[in-house]
Amino acid sequence: MRNVLKLLFVTVPLVAIGAGILAYTIANRPPPERIALTERPTPVRVIIARNRAVTPSIVGFGLINPARTYEAIAQVGGTVSYMNPGLAKGAILPSGAVLIRLSPADFNLAIAQADANIRAAEARLEELTVSEINQTASLEIEKQTLALKEADLDRAETLLSGGTVPATVRDAARAALLAQRQKVQNVESALALLPTQRTVQTEQIAVYRSNLETAKLSLERTELTLPFAARVSSTSVEVGQFVRVGQTAAVLNGIDAAEVEAQVSITTMRNLMQSTDRGADSVPVDPSRMTEILRDMGLSAEVHLRLGQDVLTWAASVERISDTIDQKTGTLGVIVRVDSAYTDAKPGKRPPLTKGMFVEVTLKAQQINGFVVPRSALRDGQLMVADAEDRLHLLPVGFDMVQDGIAVITSGIAEGARIVVSTPSPTISGMLLDVTEDRALMAQLAAQGSTE
Repeated sequence: MRNVLKLLFVTVPLVAIGAGILAYTIANRPPPERIALTERPTPVRVIIARNRAVTPSIVGFGLINPARTYEAIAQVGGTVSYMNPGLAKGAILPSGAVLIRLSPADFNLAIAQADANIRAAEARLEELTVSEINQTASLEIEKQTLALKEADLDRAETLLSGGTVPATVRDAARAALLAQRQKVQNVESALALLPTQRTVQTEQIAVYRSNLETAKLSLERTELTLPFAARVSSTSVEVGQFVRVGQTAAVLNGIDAAEVEAQVSITTMRNLMQSTDRGADSVPVDPSRMTEILRDMGLSAEVHLRLGQDVLTWAASVERISDTIDQKTGTLGVIVRVDSAYTDAKPGKRPPLTKGMFVEVTLKAQQINGFVVPRSALRDGQLMVADAEDRLHLLPVGFDMVQDGIAVITSGIAEGARIVVSTPSPTISGMLLDVTEDRALMAQLAAQGSTE
């Protein structure tokens, strides 16, 4: 009973008082303040579009090789009687230097024998001329004798018919006539053979003279001379050694020019070709056609040699394209030529371009004008730009070059446009942007564009 009274007179009144206070508070409190919804800008980095000249270029690597190589190959056999003292590996010899000389004894004997044969044949030819004169005179005499024998036979026939002489006299005259005719025939046959004998002897003289020229040529070939200034790569003979025909006595590398077969990616080569007006959509398979295209493009080249912190540079020219694709790397060989491989050398400062040096080759095309942007800013041929109200827009653009980390835009944007280089997430056209100009990236792109 006591608990019931406590509930009715204490607890219930307290609850009622609390409910009344709460109701009063809610009824007299001001309404909650409403916050207006506003668009939140997305922070992005931008660069300012600046039109500048850009030189498209690609980089390849390769080894230095001499433009010309001379192999001193023996054209005749013989014993080495002289060897150039400077014919040692690494030595540089001037143009016209005598490398080795073979013993000329055998060839001098061959020349003497050929001379003797010619003199003998010429003497025989003169003998035939004298013989012809003698035979002609003999023929005239024999013909006169033949006329006398014919007259004797006629008289014998007349006397025989008159019964003055026996038949034996006539037969003897006839036999003498036939013998004389045989002599005339022999002399005429000898004279008829003389032109043929003279022709044979003339041809024999031509053969002997050919042998003489061959012997003289062989004598000249006993001396191997250097056709151009070169550096000795290897030697394989010594004085007193017998050299066989076709044996290589020495190998020398020309110092007037050097070549590098720079290996470049086919994709980068295609991009370089497409960056010019005369470029193609694909790399031609025919090396000669590829070389023609490269020449039409007016490509220039530079060869770089890295020596520690120093980088030495040589001007080069694009010569031709290699005939094959490297099967291991899938790269294309572009051969460039350096004409000042040795002439620009300075002891201690600038070494000559020597065979086997590993160098870097930069191929450059003609300059193009456009806006240099990071390659990552391009998305399916579109570029993100911020308008005057800091709103995002996706603009389709045209570009002439996409290379390494940059792209060169040639149409679709104007000078001074703000190009978004950081990707907002999500990317919605028309979204509000919080723009920050990336000056460091602009300076980097300007420097990269000027060197490409």
